[in-house]
Amino acid sequence: MSWLHELFKKSPEIAFFLSLGLGYYIGKFKFGKFQLGGVAGSLLAAVVASQAGVQVDPGVKALLFALFIYAVGYESGPQFFASLGKQAYKEIILAAVLALTGLATVVVMARLFGLDKGLAAGVAAGGLTQSAIIGTAGDAIAKLGLAADEVKRLQGNVAIGYAVTYVFGSFGAIIVCVNVLPKLMGRGIREDAVAAQTAQLAGITVLEPGQQAALPELVGRLYSIGQGGRTVTDLENLDPASAVTIERVKRDGNVMEPNPELALAAGDTVLVVGHRDAVVGAGAQLGQEVQADSDMELTLQSRDVVLANKAFHGKSVDRIRRETAPGVRHGIFLVRISRRGKTLPLSAETVVQLGDVISIYGAERDVSRVAALVGPVIVPSEKTDFVYLGAGLVLGLLVGLLTARISSIPLTLGSGGGALLSGLLFGWFRTKHQSMGALPGPAVQILKDLGLAGFVVAVGLSAGLQAVETIRQQGFTIFGVGVVVTVLPLLLTMLIGRYLLRYDNCAIFAGALSGARSANPAFGEVLSKAGNSIPTVPFAITYGLANVFLTLLGPLIVALV
Repeated sequence: MSWLHELFKKSPEIAFFLSLGLGYYIGKFKFGKFQLGGVAGSLLAAVVASQAGVQVDPGVKALLFALFIYAVGYESGPQFFASLGKQAYKEIILAAVLALTGLATVVVMARLFGLDKGLAAGVAAGGLTQSAIIGTAGDAIAKLGLAADEVKRLQGNVAIGYAVTYVFGSFGAIIVCVNVLPKLMGRGIREDAVAAQTAQLAGITVLEPGQQAALPELVGRLYSIGQGGRTVTDLENLDPASAVTIERVKRDGNVMEPNPELALAAGDTVLVVGHRDAVVGAGAQLGQEVQADSDMELTLQSRDVVLANKAFHGKSVDRIRRETAPGVRHGIFLVRISRRGKTLPLSAETVVQLGDVISIYGAERDVSRVAALVGPVIVPSEKTDFVYLGAGLVLGLLVGLLTARISSIPLTLGSGGGALLSGLLFGWFRTKHQSMGALPGPAVQILKDLGLAGFVVAVGLSAGLQAVETIRQQGFTIFGVGVVVTVLPLLLTMLIGRYLLRYDNCAIFAGALSGARSANPAFGEVLSKAGNSIPTVPFAITYGLANVFLTLLGPLIVALV
């Protein structure tokens, strides 16, 4: 073990990445239907690695968590602000219930097992994974008027209780939120996350990366004209309700530009583009379909355009189509309309607003013409706007330093709460100003995955050795009390949420429950199971409230134990 200690002493990053890799490997194993997952596996691997003695800079933990929670907020900002209002009452009640049941559990267990004020407060801080309790309880102990030695002893016991219970506080929350809750609900987090996303999209199908429709909505077909005499315009208006466009014409081996007044002759080959049903329907009146012709190939493109022209604001899709000259909208097809990150139903009655993202499809010349009329094109990019990212994190961390006081009790969002709030705001602002603040989806994902997994590894490496040593010295009483403090409030809150507050979606409920316990590792595992951002909005609401409610428990425990 000494050689391992020396290795980790020289290069603690080896212990970090070893715990990360082994943790995710362990997390893949299933025991029946139970699976640890990568986050819980990383925590266990880090606790084991910590026994060799590893020194991890506390700044590493703070940095990784800030990246994780900011990315979560950035991704969910639009949905979060759209969800605020009366509909958030369940999250408010849930956070309050968990804080009250947590307080009652700590007080009862402390009296049953004879824990002093310091150990009780430490158990609350670790079992409920709310580190701010250490500070508020320590301040309250200092104001009890006790002898200096006694104050020092009790404040030391706060740290001991925290160290012993924090690891299971994180691990137990994962078990309850990810494994127990779905059993109670009778449904999985993933299936309910998909169902909620489908409901939000009002039945709209949004393909995941790497997916494509077997029957695409927009298609191109080649036809050999059977009967001549009709113009390009005549063919494009065969069915005004389902327009198609003639993109290319080939006559006697020569490719021609499809002038609207061009009269087509029998034997001409035309490239027809449009909605699948319209193109297939037009084919019956055009002639024989031609399978391939290399001269008729045309590259079409899809572009996202931000609606900035006030002339279109507040108008329906159908009205815009009727009021726009045929020459302007020729060759352009509307693919999708999204507002603040949410895809809108694509119908003639849909009303567009300034800032909406309009996805259009067509030839480059047609797309450029319409984009110049509608607004700026969002240029696809894999690069992160680090100016925007840095500004968001700095602002969030500064907000986290702010402290308000209720009597002598300090209240603060902390770095996590500040970064979350900033991420929500910057993510929401980004939807209104698409030309700035790029943070591609893969970049968001790596910030979330590495940030959270790295955070729990840093926690395990820092606290694991002390926790195990304290359990050896103090026995398992404190640890056992911590298990009860971790699990019982979560179970009680889960039952109240299910049967009184009527949560009926497992993914949403898991997000709200993990936030009410400020259980960041559990939330990360919930997100991983969900596969989308559905749990994030309820988590953001309850997490913000939990930072206040649970912080207040410190002086209350000191007063009641």
